[in-house]
Order: sequence, then structure tokens, then C-alpha cells
Amino acid sequence: MTARFIVRAQVADTAVEDDFDHWYQNEHLPDALKAFHAQRAWRGWSEVEPSVHYAVYEFDDVEVARAVPGSAALKRLVAEFDRMWGDKVTRSRDIVDVVQTLDG
Repeated sequence: MTARFIVRAQVADTAVEDDFDHWYQNEHLPDALKAFHAQRAWRGWSEVEPSVHYAVYEFDDVEVARAVPGSAALKRLVAEFDRMWGDKVTRSRDIVDVVQTLDG
């Protein structure tokens, strides 16, 4: 089965939302996809909490996803994220081991 590394970002300062969206689209998501060696990545804004942004990175194996939090790649990306957004955006991370998928 596959695994997902999920980043939930809370954009506390609505004045930076457009800049954050542009940066994530054009710089951060492509950089993270390559750095994590993920199979694919996607992102979006919550319809329930409009200031919440999700980024999802897909891996073929949960062990590969589990390696991301301690990686040099994540440390580098976190440093860049913090430099860009400081306390204007907070985030949390999770790893999901996909145990079942169904097609409709």
C-alpha cells in the first residue's frame, strides 16, 4: 500500500494568504516533491476552515514516508519556510499508512 506525509498549515495572518499560496504553488511544493522523493504531491485549502492549507505527499512505502521527518531535506525546507513566514503560519505534520483503498 501507499503512505501519505501530510502538512497542515494555519495561515494566521490573512494579509499574507495570497503570497503564501503563490509561494507554495511555485516554489515550496515542487521543491518538497523533489527533496522528499515522493511519487506525487498535491495541495489545497480547507472548505471548513478557510485559513487552513493542506499539502499531501504520496509515497509507495510507509517506511519512506517515515524517514521524511528526520531528513536533512525537511530541515532545509523548514528553515526556508520559517524564514519566509515566521509566526504568520503555523503547521503540523502527520504520516498516514494507507491500509485500504476503494474505487467507486
